[in-house]
Amino acid sequence: MPPSVSRALLVAGARPNFIKVKPVLDALERRGVSTLLVHTGQHYDAGMSDVFFADLCIRAPDVSLEVGSGSHAVQTGRVMAAFEPVVDRYRPDVVIVVGDVNSTVACAIVAAKAGSLVAHVEAGLRSRDWSMPEEVNRVVTDRVSDYLLAPSADAVANLRREGYRPDQVFLVGNVMADSLLANIDRARAQATDIPPSPFGLVTMHRPANVDDDVTLAGLLDALGTVARRCPLVFPVHPRTRARLSRVPSGITLRDPVGYLDFLALETAASLVLTDSGGVQEETTVLGVPCLTLRENTERPITVEEGTNRVVGRDPQRIVAAATDVLDHRPVRRRPALWDGHAGERIAEVLLAGGTAHERLRPTALSERGSLISSSGLADR
Repeated sequence: MPPSVSRALLVAGARPNFIKVKPVLDALERRGVSTLLVHTGQHYDAGMSDVFFADLCIRAPDVSLEVGSGSHAVQTGRVMAAFEPVVDRYRPDVVIVVGDVNSTVACAIVAAKAGSLVAHVEAGLRSRDWSMPEEVNRVVTDRVSDYLLAPSADAVANLRREGYRPDQVFLVGNVMADSLLANIDRARAQATDIPPSPFGLVTMHRPANVDDDVTLAGLLDALGTVARRCPLVFPVHPRTRARLSRVPSGITLRDPVGYLDFLALETAASLVLTDSGGVQEETTVLGVPCLTLRENTERPITVEEGTNRVVGRDPQRIVAAATDVLDHRPVRRRPALWDGHAGERIAEVLLAGGTAHERLRPTALSERGSLISSSGLADR
């Protein structure tokens, strides 16, 4: 019996997407599926894009949309307008989108309207914080997707609570763990600029943390206090760099680093302070203590099963948590199916599924309406 998916289009737009798309791309190609890799250009400079393709050994994109930066509406609209002709020309059986960036939701909407099946890798994650653009992207992408490929049991529970059918939801594990476990030895072997221990690693880029001067100043003060005990290395996202007017002593700024260089820093760090969802996952796999500089997380399994703490933005709370972590390193626990084989499981799901003419998405208006009414959107 021939596979149900013979032509797959995979979308990557920002640096976390490249990490997530690689295991799926490889697994599909090993099974003889024709693949088209589309880079939307949401992250477009060498430090945020090209180096990740090189480090992860991802082939050059088949299509580059080169949409660049802009407001959420502008960027999303540009991606949709540029992506639609690609889908019309290639006519894939399935469009695979990953994560929660603007490229993810834009391409998912275009693909759903074009009649392709849509597969969302990392489906079901929820912060329930509607001030986060990523939360809107996650919910909308899941709504138009046929395959909901969940990384963890809590994500599956979210989707079931929102009324999705069991035949849409698949617990496949974490593709970011696939990339990490496949590359960690290479990262350690080629590491050349690792500070002496102990040191901490910082990443910070979310608008809620860096766009408000008062909030950013408080966070920098907290980092400065932590740095008196444990020097900090801070690879600076361009968004954050533009907002920095001062840097406390003990904090070493670096330009954005590639995937392998970041993994090497991460695995050697005594502590990581971050507002990144992907870094929460990576530190959980590595067993490195992580403090999340946010009021919530869409990845609660990293708190329940891993080494992550959600500490918010209060400077005193951050310093207290950092002190506690440095005094008492938490116990490492890796969540189920974060084992390096999520890409393989995703390929098996797609090859066992329906075709573009056998829609998995509900088509009856009454059925769609009943699903929406029970979706938990009242959580807003």
